[in-house]
Amino acid sequence: MALPDGMTVRPATGADAAAVCALLNRVDEIETGRPGTDLDEVEQELAHPELDLAHDSWLLHDPDGQLVGYGLVRDRSGGERIDLDQYLLPGQLAGGLHLFDLMETRAAELARRNGAERAVLHLLLNAEPTTDTGSMRARGWRHVRRHHALHRRVSPSTDPLPEPPTGVRLRACTAEADRRAAHLLIQRTFAAHYDFKPRDYPQWLQDIGAETVDWSRVWVAELDGRGDVAVLRTGLRPPATAWAFNIGVLPAARGRGIGGYLLRHFFADAAARGLPTAALGVDTENATGAMALYLGHGMELQFAVDTWALELPTT
Repeated sequence: MALPDGMTVRPATGADAAAVCALLNRVDEIETGRPGTDLDEVEQELAHPELDLAHDSWLLHDPDGQLVGYGLVRDRSGGERIDLDQYLLPGQLAGGLHLFDLMETRAAELARRNGAERAVLHLLLNAEPTTDTGSMRARGWRHVRRHHALHRRVSPSTDPLPEPPTGVRLRACTAEADRRAAHLLIQRTFAAHYDFKPRDYPQWLQDIGAETVDWSRVWVAELDGRGDVAVLRTGLRPPATAWAFNIGVLPAARGRGIGGYLLRHFFADAAARGLPTAALGVDTENATGAMALYLGHGMELQFAVDTWALELPTT
């Protein structure tokens, strides 16, 4: 679709991080009722070495020069899979469709460059997005998966530091060797999860913005006679929310209460740091019983995120 009269599109630069962050939080507030994006996250994304901002990012401005849309394309797979992000304020359908034209074309180019015969595009949207999903369906996009964001209030009085299961020891990843152990455990425990993308250690460090990670909030669990068997990676998300990015237990070590212990440790650590809320995301079709574990520990639905997919030829 042609760009509406008076609107402009240009690539993003690192200097646009604050404006992009403000847009993302406006969209978050409309869709979920609260901001969910930190400036550090946006700065890290725009500075990611695998991202070519000149060709893989777009800022949509209205005739008054206000930023009303943002698009990003990421090739993490080196193959057919290409990830897209789009954030759009309400009432900007035509501009959003123009962004889709640009993003889909670029995604097909990246997949073709990788030698793939097709491009498989994935886009994450909140369950009630500002983006018009009817128009997406008309372009061939389809809904393929749903994740729930769960949250729970925490406090030192209700969430004391738990005792570990017999034979389990937990250590924070303040040393390089432990960070490498955490990376390896994440690769192994999440390998069978939907949409998981293997990453080597340097790639993983780039993805998580290692220079800003508080490694005292990342732990590895060791089991007597088994070595390292589980990982817990947490951090902070606005506004004042502890977030568990990864809770993973090796299949051979499941059924020993380690996952529940890590979850309770997450709650206790968040409470001890003075944070009022702990939260995480979970695939609604997760086959490991994670949803039941989280709900059984008092977590409740905060909002839902959907994965949308589109397949395009590259020739």
